[in-house]
Amino acid sequence: MNRYFNIAGPCHPEDHYMLPSESRCGEVTGLIRQKQYFVIHAARQSGKTTLLLDLVKKITEAGDYYALYCSLESVQLMDDPAEGIPAIIATIQAAVRHGKSFQNVVAQNDAEPYHIALREYLIALCQHLNKPLVILFDEIDCLTNGTLISFLRQLRDGYVNRYTIPFVHSVGLIGMRNIRDYKGKIREDRDTLGSASPFNIVTEALTLRNFTREEVDRLISQHTQDTGQAFSPAVLGRIFDDTQGQPWLVNAIAREIVVKILKNDFSASPTIDHVDQAVETIIRRRDTHIDSLLERLKEERVQKIVEPLILGEARQHGLLDDDYRYVLDLGLLKEHNGRLVPANPIYEEVIVSGLTDHIEDRLTDLSSSQNPLAPSADDQLDMRRVLTDFQQFWREHSEIWRERFQYKEAAPHLVLMAFLQKIAGQNSFITREMASGRGRLDICIRRGDIRYPVEIKIRRDNKTLAEGKKQLTAYMETLGCDEGWLVVFDQRKKPSWKSKLFWKTETVDEKVVHIVGC
Repeated sequence: MNRYFNIAGPCHPEDHYMLPSESRCGEVTGLIRQKQYFVIHAARQSGKTTLLLDLVKKITEAGDYYALYCSLESVQLMDDPAEGIPAIIATIQAAVRHGKSFQNVVAQNDAEPYHIALREYLIALCQHLNKPLVILFDEIDCLTNGTLISFLRQLRDGYVNRYTIPFVHSVGLIGMRNIRDYKGKIREDRDTLGSASPFNIVTEALTLRNFTREEVDRLISQHTQDTGQAFSPAVLGRIFDDTQGQPWLVNAIAREIVVKILKNDFSASPTIDHVDQAVETIIRRRDTHIDSLLERLKEERVQKIVEPLILGEARQHGLLDDDYRYVLDLGLLKEHNGRLVPANPIYEEVIVSGLTDHIEDRLTDLSSSQNPLAPSADDQLDMRRVLTDFQQFWREHSEIWRERFQYKEAAPHLVLMAFLQKIAGQNSFITREMASGRGRLDICIRRGDIRYPVEIKIRRDNKTLAEGKKQLTAYMETLGCDEGWLVVFDQRKKPSWKSKLFWKTETVDEKVVHIVGC
């Protein structure tokens, strides 16, 4: 076997299982033919660089243009354009030197003032070429503040004058975010950008979509063709359901199963249990892909969008809301049936685990006398004991946790989730359903064949309990459960702990509902 599932860097067909990236990104070649300047934005490790390298190869082989791939990663955090612009020019020069189709092309980089140096270098480069030039700038996100503004201004200057001076035929700006979001990174006042805004050079913004279910099948079938190791339709379906086609996650799960779990034994058949094991390992191992998402959760603009999602609250976000578009562009969340939801179940778990793991680490280990397992042969959870213990824990520590938390509004939800995870232990599996506008957070603890549905509500008025019971029984119906727990955190003004802490059991629609006040 020569090819493998790639999780590090761009894909190459001779080494990796891969699919044509351009099919996921619209008609890029049409924009190039029309001399357009455009943006391609997509989440981290979704195939952007693979797309660019493939485009450069195809454009060069077609012979109508010179094509140049140029990564701006080395210019990261150079805010001062006097430093950043020469670094960009040096990066372009290096790409020209190493490009096979640019042999014997030499363009001088005269000591021009930085605010025109890039434009003048690109003019000189185009003068030395006998065909139009296409440049694809990767990692545009790395440019910040003054360097970004100067870079875009000089591109705009060349763009608007390109019928009177030799200049770049078409430019692609590629990164995680749409160009309109870069405005949020600039410290200049909006008015200083003026009518000749450098952000006006882009004709179209494209995105690189995830794999479809059929594309996941096609990708993994390449491994089957090479090795004979078949993934059943059920296993392929679980991989798609867990990843929603996010390219890095698909490759990571397949690689984990083939290499780590089955140890390259191609006679062994992957199972759904193998998929679950791979997903858990990837989340806990926190590869760079997962780590980068966790870092984003610390950003205030991300918290602004994610926290209401955890609470289940409906908050309106217009398409022009920069923070909202930013989180969508990161690929962390998506819109589904009119609601904002995690982009896939793995990211949902990453969000929760990233915000609760340090809580679990700080929770006091429960003594054997507080063991929540009922002394029965069924090894069932004693939910009465579990949630009564939590009531006391919350009474003693709620203020401390609120003070420590960045996500203060969601502290009750996150602390309870951490508490349940800590107590339920490794023999239990906890799932959560987060979506904006639901008005609650649904949790299901699964231990063996038994399910324990839990719903979390914030009590702000007298309608909360009635709404919560109705919502919980509907959730129990979907799970096929006859018993459930409604945990209500009282957020009304200055209620006493005596009124907050209670336990009531009712029968609602022939189902047993335990209401737990906190």
